[in-house]
Amino acid sequence: MAVYDSLKLHITSEKFIIEPVVPSSDNPELLVIDRVTQDISIQGFKNEIPASAITINIYGIVGIIRLVAGPYLIVVTQREKVGLLKNHAIWKVAKTEVFSYKRSLTHLSERQVAINKNYLALLDTMLNTENFYYSPTFDLTHTLQRLYNTSPDFNTLALHERADQRFVWNSSVLRELSQQQELAKFCLPMILGYATVTKTTVNGHALDYIVISRRCIFRAGTRFNVRGVDLQGQVANFVETEQIVQYGESLCSFVQTRGSIPIFWSQKANLKRLPNPVVMDIDHLSAFKKHFDHQIFIYGDQVIVNLINQDGPEQVLEKKLSQVVTSAQNRNIRYEPFDFHKECKKMRWDRLSILMDRLQQDRVKFGYFLQIGKKVSLTQTGVFRTNCIDCLDRTNVVQSMIAKEMLKEQFVQLGIIDVDHNLQDETQFDTVFKNVWADNADVISKEYAGTGALKTDFTRTGKRTMYGALQDGYNSVIRYFKNNFQDGSRQDAMDLFLGNYIVEEDEGLTANSSPLENNRDWKYYAVPVIFIVAFSMFMVSVLLPDEHVSEQMMYVLFWGVASILSMATIFVFGTIYVDQPRLAGTKLKSE
Repeated sequence: MAVYDSLKLHITSEKFIIEPVVPSSDNPELLVIDRVTQDISIQGFKNEIPASAITINIYGIVGIIRLVAGPYLIVVTQREKVGLLKNHAIWKVAKTEVFSYKRSLTHLSERQVAINKNYLALLDTMLNTENFYYSPTFDLTHTLQRLYNTSPDFNTLALHERADQRFVWNSSVLRELSQQQELAKFCLPMILGYATVTKTTVNGHALDYIVISRRCIFRAGTRFNVRGVDLQGQVANFVETEQIVQYGESLCSFVQTRGSIPIFWSQKANLKRLPNPVVMDIDHLSAFKKHFDHQIFIYGDQVIVNLINQDGPEQVLEKKLSQVVTSAQNRNIRYEPFDFHKECKKMRWDRLSILMDRLQQDRVKFGYFLQIGKKVSLTQTGVFRTNCIDCLDRTNVVQSMIAKEMLKEQFVQLGIIDVDHNLQDETQFDTVFKNVWADNADVISKEYAGTGALKTDFTRTGKRTMYGALQDGYNSVIRYFKNNFQDGSRQDAMDLFLGNYIVEEDEGLTANSSPLENNRDWKYYAVPVIFIVAFSMFMVSVLLPDEHVSEQMMYVLFWGVASILSMATIFVFGTIYVDQPRLAGTKLKSE
């Protein structure tokens, strides 16, 4: 069941009236939201829309969220067309707007107004994330193979009902609408990740090259705040990436996944560039099994491609994962460790061919999904589950190489190229492929780590460059700043939007404090102030000459030692000065 593609939002002092834009021969139903009683209902077109109503064009309803001031309606006001998949349009959300049910904030105290403003800022942070996608007529949350394997009854369900809930990022804010069956055509499921449809040619054959990455809503978060697995077997930064070739009536699909190392571990920000990962001393096997039981049920056999360092701080993760894989004794899982940095040091990126050779047999065995017209000739029976420590930079390089190996097989199968044809000779497509995967890396990285990916110069050009190394250095500096001083708020924004934290309307009243209120005392600010004063005096003592050199040296020594000690104190107690999440774990929703 399709969702309304284009609508008009009529705003009056008492109601939100949402009118589908349909052909004149149809009699559209109106979605009416009472701003006073908060009732949501369907009414016939005979109910006149007041002439005094403010009308804006919208392209879908993101959902309804409740903050301290009451409910807010979130709608899509601008969109960009990505392209067509099986003749269904894919859209990228370009702009959203938020409308309060309440006409004023006079019912709130001054303190509550401030708290509500903070929640709105968090909501804006989430809504301003660039890469929300949707289709009003096609289920973007499922791979082509999963869609083909569904029953006829499944195809009659509303989009939000049939969607893979792992990837519906607005499922929480859609809840008030989705609970009413008659509102199904207004419930628009959205994914967060990356989607592109590129028209290109290979050996003179026109085709569409499509990549869709779907980020999972379970254990969603930011880089140092969410790591590893939880008790339900969900892992941080889990992403399903589907590569699709659309050629005439033929469709080829190849799926890969990435996700945090599925054991219990953490890596809390503490002002260091890379905090040491810590493996928790608890039973990892149960959660590991839950994770892979679910993965095997959905995707088939699993090859864990682990790219982390096998010495240094990351070594503890590799050793523990290897132990847990051995203990699991699951014949559907194969473990393939590859020390990316050691093998490819001194820019020896050609050595990645060693890994590709190791994965060759599995790649042939897993295959890919091929549909010609209505007939399915091949199916994919397993996936590569790739990870590094962040599942970003190294992971994307390897995933793109596996994807390219599979593309050649698909092009040969479709009769586009011969077996001995070198795909790199197809310069137009080679450029498209490299840039698509580099863009995919940047998007997934921004959503988890706050910056574009590292090592994308190799993905874009096929080689490591000095400019790329400098760009990686710049991104690393920005990551350091964001991971330490902004990611707490970004984590809160996700938890708020995903419904992991439920706002109570009485937050901010005398007996009900809000987790967003800053409760830090003077001790938090004391040491940084001491450092600033000491360092300033140190610079003054160094730069301004004194007729008594010995006295000047004493000042330089005193203020220098004070600067070093205060800075050392800040780093010793680094976690105090990091932007920590305030909502996660405070008050989780009850299902």
